[in-house]
Amino acid sequence: MIVGVPRESFPGELRVALTPAVVPGLAKAGLEVVLEAGAGVGAGYPDADYVSKGAKILTQRAEVFRTADIIVQVLCYGSNDKSGKGDLPLFRRDQILIGFLRPLGSLETVQEIAAAGVASFSLELMPRTTRAQSMDALSSMGTICGYKAVLIAADTLPRIFPMLTTAAGTITPGRVFIIGAGVTGLQAIATARRLGAVTSAYDMRPAAKEQVHSLGARFVELPIEATDAQDAGGYARAQGEDFYRRQRELLARVVAESDVVITAAVIPGQKSPVLVTREMVARMAPGSVIVDLASERGGNCELTKTGEVVIEHGVSIIGWINIAGRVPYHASQLYGRNLSAFLLHLVQDGKLRLNLEDEIIRSTLVTRQGEIVNPRVREFYSLPALAALQGGH
Repeated sequence: MIVGVPRESFPGELRVALTPAVVPGLAKAGLEVVLEAGAGVGAGYPDADYVSKGAKILTQRAEVFRTADIIVQVLCYGSNDKSGKGDLPLFRRDQILIGFLRPLGSLETVQEIAAAGVASFSLELMPRTTRAQSMDALSSMGTICGYKAVLIAADTLPRIFPMLTTAAGTITPGRVFIIGAGVTGLQAIATARRLGAVTSAYDMRPAAKEQVHSLGARFVELPIEATDAQDAGGYARAQGEDFYRRQRELLARVVAESDVVITAAVIPGQKSPVLVTREMVARMAPGSVIVDLASERGGNCELTKTGEVVIEHGVSIIGWINIAGRVPYHASQLYGRNLSAFLLHLVQDGKLRLNLEDEIIRSTLVTRQGEIVNPRVREFYSLPALAALQGGH
């Protein structure tokens, strides 16, 4: 079977779906890799590196789609709303598509992917289980994102993070507050601590307390209890507006005392909960920084503008999206490993194994033979259950 790697077409996207290092392992499993010329250059992987590992370079994008049985991308149409649609006419019926699809973003987009006849797999839907850990690209990108967010904050802040004792006196350490202690938040905590900041964190899941403490940060406890804080997949659940209102009241003091606030509270498929209000921003010291990692879905800060940096009340609010893409070399390395682990799970002895009894395959398969087949995606868009649908034929 042939795996095709087209160049990422989203504006400014430098990552690549597979790196040269994973090519020999795929070849051993009977998978040949073809690559659009220059696909890895932006991430620091020249064509020659791929060729030396046994991959083939094709000059035309259309040729990659024509040749490959499986197309792998970082941002497929779905998570690429700028230029992804251009790939639709290139797909062949029963071709396999794997990557970030944002399946809970727009029903119309998922229907268009289904209509192209491809069997598409969304890496965002990877179950958070031990078996699937090596394939969890969302966690890999979250790790890079948490690290980079702290560096962006440190670079923007007009103060320094560590305590310094100098001949000119002592400089007090910066105070960093992280809201949301998932994979991204925990990496942000670790990075802020390494840079010498006094770090504290809050998460509505009680289980996060121990993890925050293990990284040497203070866990901010609020006297409110979330109901069903996480779902069976380990993702945060949305709470009622009363909970968020009380949460904001209690967080206001901690936010006001912080030099940097990093928010990473994301609910899959839903608008991000507003945790930092304009009043809270107004109480922060001038020069403070907020990095809103939930900005793609509206942001955890009321004043965030998606994709932009705004300054309000002297506070810089950074709403950049795709922060993992700003570290393309290592982001591609991790993504490529996750993707190759998934490919090796999917293809055995050179043959595709679409075993729907397998939780990993069942959870990530979104479209097949013109239909949206994923139960979670169908439920999200209030589509009738597939069995009922087929019964009516």
